[in-house]
Amino acid sequence: MIEEVSETNLVEVLPLIRAYQEFYKVTDISDDRNSEFFAQFGESSPAGCQFIYREEGTAVGFATVYFSFTTSITAKVAVLNDLYTLPNYRGKGIGRKLIEHCRTYAAKSGAARLQWVTAPDNEQAQKLYESLNTGKSTWHFYTYNT
Repeated sequence: MIEEVSETNLVEVLPLIRAYQEFYKVTDISDDRNSEFFAQFGESSPAGCQFIYREEGTAVGFATVYFSFTTSITAKVAVLNDLYTLPNYRGKGIGRKLIEHCRTYAAKSGAARLQWVTAPDNEQAQKLYESLNTGKSTWHFYTYNT
């Protein structure tokens, strides 16, 4: 079951956010900072929304969509910035269900597309992404800390 993350269930997704950050080797993880940051998202937020996936009542995965814009197609786009499933639940279609839910949410919110990036060594995720009807970009992703 997929539901919107809100103030009533945010505490349940925080351990998943921490696990996601550990997976990507984030060094300065703060549950307080995560709680404050992710509290700003919701289906009525213009910034985006976070979704939680439950299996038998237990939170086992989440996805976060942020909104941005792109000049190349002069449109609003939805960025699937986070997608995570607990290791014991991978390979069961949860990631696919979360992506499709986010795609529907993006379309209903007026986004022209749903887009995301992943680490080059995250081969398990890439297999999922390539099994979908997606296009793979040849663009390079850069960051510049401020």
